[in-house]
Amino acid sequence: MAEVFYWIFTFVLILTLLCFLAYQIILLVDLEFDYINPYDSTSRVNQVVLPEFIIQGIFCLTNLIAGRWFIFLVALPGLYYNVRLYIRRDHLADVTEIYNKLSWEKKKRLFKVAHLVLLFMLSILSLVWSITDDEH
Repeated sequence: MAEVFYWIFTFVLILTLLCFLAYQIILLVDLEFDYINPYDSTSRVNQVVLPEFIIQGIFCLTNLIAGRWFIFLVALPGLYYNVRLYIRRDHLADVTEIYNKLSWEKKKRLFKVAHLVLLFMLSILSLVWSITDDEH
């Protein structure tokens, strides 16, 4: 029964991270097409950056505690990148530089989405593997 709660929890974490990143990408695209001003866009993006980092850390910690080593090791570079951004104080979007860095900010988030989709696929494969392993 604990295994079911683990999978539900990890899926919720991954989907939450994907929603945060989709929200950030939508805000950046809206900024690119002038649907929103730079101040509103950057302040909204910056509001979800720290929760995104915290949830990524919880995801890694959950996989570490549960003994899902492969998923933990695949998720670790994303956590390392987020920690590195935070330590360098480069994790927040700057309203004065947002137009110069708009392309990079979107690419950065798209790479994070691709990484999370990979993690989601690996989690689904691990779930199926653990279900079939339990039946035999």
